[in-house]
Amino acid sequence: MDDLFNPTPEHKTLRQTVRQFAEREVEAQAAEHDRLEKFNIALFRKLGDLGLLGLTVDEQHGGAGMDASAVALAHEELSAVDPGFTLAYLAHTLLFTNNLAVNGSDEQKQRYLPDACTGARIGGMCMSEPGAGTDVLGMRTTAHKRGDRYVLNGAKMWITNGAVSDTELGDMFLVYARVDGAPRNKLSMFIVEKGFKGFSLGQKIKDKLGMRASTTAELVFEDCEVPVENRVGDEGDATIHMMRNLEIERMGLAAMSLGIARRSIEVMNQYASERKSFGQPLRDFGQIQRHIAESYAEYMAGRAYTYWAASRVSLAQAGGRLDSDGVKLYCSTMAKNVADRAIQVLGGYGYVGEYRVERLWRDAKLLEIGGGTIEAHHKNMTRELARIEKIL
Repeated sequence: MDDLFNPTPEHKTLRQTVRQFAEREVEAQAAEHDRLEKFNIALFRKLGDLGLLGLTVDEQHGGAGMDASAVALAHEELSAVDPGFTLAYLAHTLLFTNNLAVNGSDEQKQRYLPDACTGARIGGMCMSEPGAGTDVLGMRTTAHKRGDRYVLNGAKMWITNGAVSDTELGDMFLVYARVDGAPRNKLSMFIVEKGFKGFSLGQKIKDKLGMRASTTAELVFEDCEVPVENRVGDEGDATIHMMRNLEIERMGLAAMSLGIARRSIEVMNQYASERKSFGQPLRDFGQIQRHIAESYAEYMAGRAYTYWAASRVSLAQAGGRLDSDGVKLYCSTMAKNVADRAIQVLGGYGYVGEYRVERLWRDAKLLEIGGGTIEAHHKNMTRELARIEKIL
């Protein structure tokens, strides 16, 4: 089984490095940054020192040149201690950096990826809008070509890393928009930087249920001027870019679910061994045994599915949609359920922050919504299965 979860010695070393960093540095700050709804920029940049911010980027542009299995293990290990911080990591590393590394021109990669890989500049991706979430092709943000520039108008909502503080924008974003006159299914993508004329921070979204250590914001484009050289690919090509990058994003979100589930199991397992009731350890009671045993079995099933699917994903081309949707569908709900069981096992202690599982439970709910709702996964998977005569 270790070959599935750590396919090479390099993967095994990476897991050890990330786990040690998470336990040593991420764990200590997690509760405070969740309470303050604050993004830990200094800690985030330490991920750059470890080579984690350019995990899938080729070495020529400052990255580690690794694969989807590396993506899964890094997100699992970080999420086991702080899912909110990990979500900011995912938005930067997969939604911006990996997306540009796969779809950008050589000039664009040379201009943006080195700083993205070190964390000198923090990135994100702008897709969802106030009126277009699951129906992403219904977006209304437009791009009008005017000489050597495009002029963007519209607003994007729920953007992770959209703000890195209450008042400060993130540094750079991949923004999806429709060029004037383009059909519904032909989107284009642009690199928009903080400081571009007409680009501003709308509302910073506060008081979220979970994932509070990652910032979420509305971004506004009012006659925003973007140089032609900042268009990624040709006009209308970005729809396939989006779909391809959603596959690796969903792998990362599924792996985050694994981290939440694993930590929840560890907490309830330890508590059930130490806490006694009616003169016996809690783990001797059948009701508690069911919570622990079913949680472990579901976690291992999701873990095997996620790493198997990751081993088959190509970062360079689409084609793994059925299972990228499948692992996120299964693992997101599994993580929420396992965290819920952990709270139940701990009783009143599970309901307060000291034992962490209430934070993990709050964070887990987002994974059933963000990066594709579970209802969207049902739709996508059913459509994909309709094309398949035999599953295996």
